[in-house]
Amino acid sequence: MRFKNPQNDYIEKVSSPLSWLWVFLIGPIYWAVQGVWRHAIAHLALAIITMSIAHFIYPFFTYSILKKHYLKLGWKEVK
Repeated sequence: MRFKNPQNDYIEKVSSPLSWLWVFLIGPIYWAVQGVWRHAIAHLALAIITMSIAHFIYPFFTYSILKKHYLKLGWKEVK
């Protein structure tokens, strides 16, 4: 998935086919590196509350979370 910043035409590659695996392996750290702090905190809190069950569910939502995050910031998806 790639997104384009409409203010300066910068194109950033946001995720790869293995992004879900990175979320599974390093959990909240992946979200922090991507700058999606809301999900970094939510992932950590839910993993603690549910005794790591949420850690096995969160990777399935990686692409939709990243897409919504960048669209909310005003970036345009590049096909």
